Amino acid sequence: MAATDGGGPIQVVLADDEPMLRRGLKVMLESSGTIEVVSEAGDGHGLLSQVRAHRPHVALIDVQMPGKDGLTALREVARLPEPPASAVLTTFDLDDYVADALRFGAQGFLLKDAEPEVLVRAVQDLAAGGAVLDPRITARLLPRLRVTSDNARELDLVKALSARERQVLQLLADGRSNADIGSRLGLTEATVKSYVSTVLSKLGAQNRVQAALIAQRVSGVGGAR
Repeated sequence: MAATDGGGPIQVVLADDEPMLRRGLKVMLESSGTIEVVSEAGDGHGLLSQVRAHRPHVALIDVQMPGKDGLTALREVARLPEPPASAVLTTFDLDDYVADALRFGAQGFLLKDAEPEVLVRAVQDLAAGGAVLDPRITARLLPRLRVTSDNARELDLVKALSARERQVLQLLADGRSNADIGSRLGLTEATVKSYVSTVLSKLGAQNRVQAALIAQRVSGVGGAR
């Protein structure tokens, strides 16, 4: 479920095993007036139950939870008929779960100590179909993922995109939603959605975050603007 229905508040489910953290995130998000935390969960089992019950637009998931961990729950949430846009809540201590989280459908990585306006904007972007990466995380993600990436091949794949597809990729890498990309390029949202699907397919990326990381790894993408 990538967008709100009927212009109502963005509905969010929070999953973290620390009640105080959940309470703080809830206050920060709801202070925007555009977001409603409809439920909270302390583990992966609770997350799945609450997502099924509330069908939120966005799920914010801590990976390291007792019982069913967040990574396992993320994979199962992504398999639901209408999964929410999901982002991983993390600290600077990014472990080997990063690649798995991307493969399992994570559409973003957010630091737990992010400023309120950053978290609010991230949830808004997720609900609108965008990918979100805290700038402080990107610098740590790229070296980890570069080890297994083939930069020469990725550069060739990006060069093989059309000029318009490279424009879409660059805006996608900036975390822009389909609506925002369409507004900037003078395209309908449906046309942007088609472009995004094509770009993901051509790059061999499973989601927008993977495509964004490829764009950030490959030099010269910005020149396609």
